[in-house]
Amino acid sequence: MELIRIPSLVDNYIWLLIYQGNCIIVDPCAAKPVQQFLQKNAIKPVAILLTHRHHDHVDGVKELQKYYPELVVYGPMETSSKGATCIIKGGEQLNFAGFSWQIFAVPGHTLGHVAYYQKPYLFCGDTLFSGGCGRIFEGTAEQMYHSLETLKALPDETLVCCAHEYTAANMVFANYFLPHDEAIKAYTLAVNQKRAQKQSTLPSQLKVEKKINIFLRYDDPYLQKVLGFSPATCSNCDVFAKIRKLKDRF
Repeated sequence: MELIRIPSLVDNYIWLLIYQGNCIIVDPCAAKPVQQFLQKNAIKPVAILLTHRHHDHVDGVKELQKYYPELVVYGPMETSSKGATCIIKGGEQLNFAGFSWQIFAVPGHTLGHVAYYQKPYLFCGDTLFSGGCGRIFEGTAEQMYHSLETLKALPDETLVCCAHEYTAANMVFANYFLPHDEAIKAYTLAVNQKRAQKQSTLPSQLKVEKKINIFLRYDDPYLQKVLGFSPATCSNCDVFAKIRKLKDRF
């Protein structure tokens, strides 16, 4: 299998997982760049996976369906009006073309947001970013916290295939609160070098995210103290909620 990212819009990535001349498309925000890639490389799309209903994840679906009428489009209920032809939900297992995807309900960014996992690939939409997490538009901080807990429990080798190139901005935020953290400093340097050369920072590895993503370090006693909490009495969810609020205002 080969993992391909197609840049689109300002900072989106459309992910393609290619196998035996076929491919799965994830969160196509636009159809044209996908069509161009598929035609150039003689690849046949067999399915689309949608994580949530926002336009910058689904706007290419209906045009791709016109061009490839046999496409099966999987997505949560909130994508039923966006072109999804097969509704899925968290806790289910999606089996097709030799793949077996675990589907996780990850509410927070939207209430119906889902993530797809088949080792080592995690397609998590706008829930987990490299160095960050999605804004909470519809859910609660508690829901997003539990969603991140779910993803954090996956194997360290998991490849985090999120939908946006937000890494550099996320690391500015991390450095503001933990300026002396060696892992964060080293990762920030590597990210800035890649972006200076117009290279992508994605996918990232989950084991790296656990070290440099402060949205996953809500259980870090030092970070808890920096944020004004007492490690002996605070809840991880409260720590996460404060980090998210601070990022919203940053």
